[in-house]
Amino acid sequence: MSSRRQFLRVAAAGAGAILVSPRIAFARVVTQRRFVFVIQRGAADGLNIVVPYAEPAYSTLRGALAIDPASAHRLDGTFALHPALTQMAGMYAQRQALFVHAVASPYRDRSHFDGQNVLETGGVSPYQVKDGWLNRLATLLPAARETAIAFAPTVPMALRGAAAVTSYAPSALPAAPDDLLMRVSQLYDDDAQLRPLWESAMTARGLAGGAGARQDPASLGKLAAGFLARDDGPRIAMIETGGWDTHSAQNARLGNQLKALDTMLAALRDGMGAAWSETTVLVATEFGRTAAANGTEGTDHGTGSVAMVLGGAVAGGRVLADWPGLAPRDLYEARDLKPTASLDALIAGVTSEGLGLDPQRTVRALFGRTARVRPMSGMVRA
Repeated sequence: MSSRRQFLRVAAAGAGAILVSPRIAFARVVTQRRFVFVIQRGAADGLNIVVPYAEPAYSTLRGALAIDPASAHRLDGTFALHPALTQMAGMYAQRQALFVHAVASPYRDRSHFDGQNVLETGGVSPYQVKDGWLNRLATLLPAARETAIAFAPTVPMALRGAAAVTSYAPSALPAAPDDLLMRVSQLYDDDAQLRPLWESAMTARGLAGGAGARQDPASLGKLAAGFLARDDGPRIAMIETGGWDTHSAQNARLGNQLKALDTMLAALRDGMGAAWSETTVLVATEFGRTAAANGTEGTDHGTGSVAMVLGGAVAGGRVLADWPGLAPRDLYEARDLKPTASLDALIAGVTSEGLGLDPQRTVRALFGRTARVRPMSGMVRA
């Protein structure tokens, strides 16, 4: 039977709250390295995030949607960063960010649900694989106590699987009295199924400390950093962002989305303190958008996009691209940026380097297709 003192040591924290979007999922492991996966749900437009301003066909295809290179952050002689990404431009200048362009998962159709499933499971077709690559990644690391924690109403597909997962859902509701929580703890004490779940929830609640229920990007980044920077905290995290499906009024909507992402990542960096030097963040989307603008000042579902790798551990200051071009003959199916880089290879490389794992073992665990996936290398400092 749990004593009041034992319970309060586990449950000590403020009230929880429910974050609807964005959401975070964490995995706790024994390592000083941290890895964060940020998914952009809705198909983010890589061509207007990392802009190929030197590509002759870019401004013709995009028309009024084309980003003015004079207002963007110049990265090199070919690419510039969207004007809203000021903090990320600073990380790039400090060699803490790099970008991989013309990248895609194996998925080649244009359904959000199917594309996200392929991205999160590491399969080659939708619903072929039943667990997530981030969960399989957690199993490669020596676990301590909780294997994983989801800071979300539901655990994202990428983190579902054999590794034990708990969740933390903070709420703006008044805090439950300690006596009530202790009585629930005693009620579940002899229940083999509910006791572990309750203890996991109380552990997550304790890790959250006095975190509030605010959902703005800065608060979200600060909250994630609060979990990850702790010596006894999680070492793998997933952050979900939505709203990247810009069929209409793209320029204003994309600018707002990128500003929010930029703010959240800067707050994560600042909140991590010294732990930022051992942190790697991967930002990726399920597929890109059409090379040409549509008739509603937006873009439609496409194929190739851009992925971002940032963090204090990243060997940044580069844009990695086997650029296919945007001329009609160079487009995928005559409409999309053609993928020339594998998102699976990027994931395998950045996770193995970021967490100090053997790359071939990581490929086998995450994708099970060593012949097809060759991990990218040189993105994270040893």
